[in-house]
Amino acid sequence: MQTILSAAGLGGGMTAARPLQGRVAIVTGSTSGIGLGIAEALAGQGAAVVLNGFGDPAAIEATCRGLSAAHDVPVRYDGADMADAAAVAALVERTRRGVGPADILVNNAGIQHVAPIEEFPPEKWDAILAINLSAAFHAIRAALPGMKERGWGRIVNIASAHGLIASPFKSAYVAAKHGIVGLTRTVALEAAAHGITCNAVCPGYVWTPLVAGQIAQQAAARGLPEDEVIRQVFLAERPTRRFATIEEIAATTAFLCSAGAASITGVALPVDGGWTAH
Repeated sequence: MQTILSAAGLGGGMTAARPLQGRVAIVTGSTSGIGLGIAEALAGQGAAVVLNGFGDPAAIEATCRGLSAAHDVPVRYDGADMADAAAVAALVERTRRGVGPADILVNNAGIQHVAPIEEFPPEKWDAILAINLSAAFHAIRAALPGMKERGWGRIVNIASAHGLIASPFKSAYVAAKHGIVGLTRTVALEAAAHGITCNAVCPGYVWTPLVAGQIAQQAAARGLPEDEVIRQVFLAERPTRRFATIEEIAATTAFLCSAGAASITGVALPVDGGWTAH
């Protein structure tokens, strides 16, 4: 695998302005959307970052260069297929060899499909559980031993409000996100004595290309115009009546990686505009 940027010059000391200086972060599903926002937030706090995901190679390389130049940190890309258990473990190992052992793991990779259960393609069910749930398990399993050896680690699983409540037509996604919340709590209990925290961020609807696609799918499934789907489905139960922003999710994730969040573990934190407060 090609290393986009060298890890040379990675500093070891932390400062107040760059509290993650010297840390190494893997962010899966980070070539766009929420994952890229999280990667930028962590880089802005001084962490070396490994991006992962799909996209145009030239655009990804430009993203790596831009993040590195903007924040003066090493940034590299790893194209591991998150649906492949061996590839996920290899991502963690390549990061260790090429940048340094992972101190921060953000499991963000995810896909979606919307359909009634009786019409839900089994292959879509399998793919969603593999990428949205099993990939997080495989990455944690690979990264946790090193974190325990060093006595420090931050694991943040990007779940969803659908990890706490359900919606129609999203059987696989809801099942996977509920599973992520359960996995988060189990890892938190196992890792707490080793200076490692594990938390889940549960966004409500965030305006991203993934959500835009969901709006179109929901419109087709419900026979409604897209603006009505936004009003009646996406924002109906959200007291703020607006989509969350990528920046808000990124800031929450970065906080959970900070020293100030050292006693926060095993939490499924809604960032949903009050949706799950009902």
